[in-house]
Amino acid sequence: MKILFVASESYPFIKTGGLGDVSYALPKALRKIGIDARVIIPKYSDIPEHFRYNTHHIASFGVPVGWRSQYGGLEYYEYNGVPFYFIDNDYYFKRPGLYGYYDDGERFSYFSRGVLQSITYMNDFNPDIIHCNDWQTAIIPALLKDHYRDYENYNHIKTIFTIHNLKYQGVFGKSVLGELLCLNEGYYNENALKFYDGVSFMKGGILFSDKLSTVSRSYAEEIKDPYYGEHLDDILRQRSSDLWGIVNGIDYDIINPETDKSLFYNFNKSTLYNKTRNKTELQKMLNLPVCEDVPMIGIISRLVSQKGFDLISTILEELLQDGIQLVVLGTGERKYEDMFKYFAWKYPNKLSANIQFNNDLAQKIYAASDMFLMPSKFEPCGIGQLIALRYGSLPIVRETGGLRDTVIPFNPVTGLGNGFSFSNYNAHDMLHVIRNAEYFYYNEKHNWNNIVKTAMNEDNSWNKSAEIYKNLYMSVL
Repeated sequence: MKILFVASESYPFIKTGGLGDVSYALPKALRKIGIDARVIIPKYSDIPEHFRYNTHHIASFGVPVGWRSQYGGLEYYEYNGVPFYFIDNDYYFKRPGLYGYYDDGERFSYFSRGVLQSITYMNDFNPDIIHCNDWQTAIIPALLKDHYRDYENYNHIKTIFTIHNLKYQGVFGKSVLGELLCLNEGYYNENALKFYDGVSFMKGGILFSDKLSTVSRSYAEEIKDPYYGEHLDDILRQRSSDLWGIVNGIDYDIINPETDKSLFYNFNKSTLYNKTRNKTELQKMLNLPVCEDVPMIGIISRLVSQKGFDLISTILEELLQDGIQLVVLGTGERKYEDMFKYFAWKYPNKLSANIQFNNDLAQKIYAASDMFLMPSKFEPCGIGQLIALRYGSLPIVRETGGLRDTVIPFNPVTGLGNGFSFSNYNAHDMLHVIRNAEYFYYNEKHNWNNIVKTAMNEDNSWNKSAEIYKNLYMSVL
């Protein structure tokens, strides 16, 4: 079985979020179970030079963009056993960053068409399935059916489209149909790509792919409801039988407290005293009072309302009256950045605000913290809570999307559970659950240590999910 995994970013070359992790770790896991999975991304100029200058040039070809033919280069690089292809074009990709340009519609129209054009030049590889991810690649199924259905090396190819976050849809003006995609006016209707007064790439992926998936079971159900459906819930309900919810995993080779080079001390569930040593070292590093007995709550996130920071802003001063330390890492909306800076000034012994992106510090926080706060308004899957579980930092989450699927609230009667959760999007419900976790930390140390060991015993690797994706692929073949 041959799978071409198409994404706009991928570790280790370039990434801005969870998609970058998935587009490396999932193909890697699929290859371990006998599937020839390969990845293709744009060749951005921000890819580190030691990768960029060592790719192997396979072919040059023309890529139709409306009435124009643009240069396309196909490059190849193998990383850790995973074959990667790159679409090379300086005009579209030789610029800082990945997204947010005025011509993103054209850039990813080009990339999508370039992916399809490049298949002819992949020598020993002709995919059975093209696996598309998020809006940047969502138009591929429509292009494949319209432009390539009569070609022998394309007419067998099936498509799967994975929704990582329905909120970001790639909506552009009607003119993209002819000027960029070479699609006729017939696609501008409610049963095709028309989305209000524009054209939605995301809608195209949902309608024209053979099967759909999203990144957790709960999110697959939630997006069929108007509250979460971002005005696409109707067509998602129509395609309900083709929609699979498959929770993401994390790469246990990389995310591993026993080998993580970022930590002060490596540890496992049998050496939790080293987790405590990580806490005291981080306290020194961040100029917090050094005390191994105070519960440390970690937050590693984009500082935006979607992630629940409006809830946190409501109760933050109340929370800082408790016997806790709060360590925050992230950037985002100015009001939340300023909020954490202010309270770090007001409560320097309680709050460390690190308004930056720093992966090394992130790993130190996962290892040092006792609890990990993630009260998202919605969360398709979430990676933070999975890393926290792996490092024995008990998640405190709202029950939505992948958070509901992966965090089981601790039940003191049965002794089962790997974290703490609340259901209503309410600031004081959240505060109540945080204080419940504080109670168990201070007063039920035996129970606390058992929950930590349960959390670290969870298998949130890609192994289980890769098997489900294999079943999904088989269902379209």
